[in-house]
Amino acid sequence: MAEDKLGTVRISPEVLATIARLTTLAVPGVASLYHDFTSDVDRFFRGKGGGGGVSIQVVDGAVRVEIGIVAEQDRNLYDLGLEIQGQVSRAIKEMVGMPVLAVNVHVANVTMGIPE
Repeated sequence: MAEDKLGTVRISPEVLATIARLTTLAVPGVASLYHDFTSDVDRFFRGKGGGGGVSIQVVDGAVRVEIGIVAEQDRNLYDLGLEIQGQVSRAIKEMVGMPVLAVNVHVANVTMGIPE
């Protein structure tokens, strides 16, 4: 039995960026996104969606994610990066069904508490 093709479904890079952004912010140890990480000019000329610390590129139907974060001082930064990579990859695969080529995490800064 042949399936009828109804049309195409396209997911905006901005939707992918929102998924990556919200997922990253939910990871314990992420203080905030590093907003200077991506620029409007970069997204305009390179066709990347995102902004606000997240850059998305779709290549042949697969997703590449770049995330800039500010981490909390009490987390191991390497482990934090691995957790973000896993959570963002899982969220995109589950919510959109697109394969993820890479999730690159850039720790741009660390929050430092006031000594007591």
